[in-house]
Amino acid sequence: MIPDVQPTHSVVAAGPTAMRIHAIILAAGRGARMGGPKALLALEGETFLARVARLLRRPGVDRVTAVVGHEADRVRREARLPPDVATIVNLRYADGMLTSILAGLDQAEAAGADAVLVHPVDHPLIDPVTVDAVIAALTKGATIAVPSHGGRRGHPAGFARGAWTALRAATPDEGARGVLARHPEWVEHVPAGEECLVGVNTAEEYERLKQ
Repeated sequence: MIPDVQPTHSVVAAGPTAMRIHAIILAAGRGARMGGPKALLALEGETFLARVARLLRRPGVDRVTAVVGHEADRVRREARLPPDVATIVNLRYADGMLTSILAGLDQAEAAGADAVLVHPVDHPLIDPVTVDAVIAALTKGATIAVPSHGGRRGHPAGFARGAWTALRAATPDEGARGVLARHPEWVEHVPAGEECLVGVNTAEEYERLKQ
């Protein structure tokens, strides 16, 4: 994992607790079905990556980091990220999403974070209210906080330090979902709107999203 030289100071002021929360945006994939990195898709005048970064910059979030991989230089150059959003390059992105989670986790742990929010870049319809609810659950002691709608889990998911060892022990094929499946007692389901489930995997889904 290769860090860039962008600033890494706090993004927003910390909340009333001493918990330090870092947001990790997973933006390293090839976007094969979209013909290129989904981080660079546009919605309402913003790239997906810039939009997600902006919406994750909530009170209580100390830092936002984007993990890039495929066409990393192009993504950094064209995403139009705010200067206070850091990026790191995951050279192992082809091995699966878990490698990007662990790359962000390594940085968060080195910086003294107490919890992370993990969010894939192809889910651009983040509701700040949902982000705030996940943050609130973490600050109140949840080991894992996940927004849910209609019985389905959405994004962003929050993982306190108590879950990090399990994340590091997960296999690439199971990823973070395996941790949730093995430790349901850790999971607090945060009620959220349907937007927490909306992802973009195909050109057809992207066209529907824009409409």
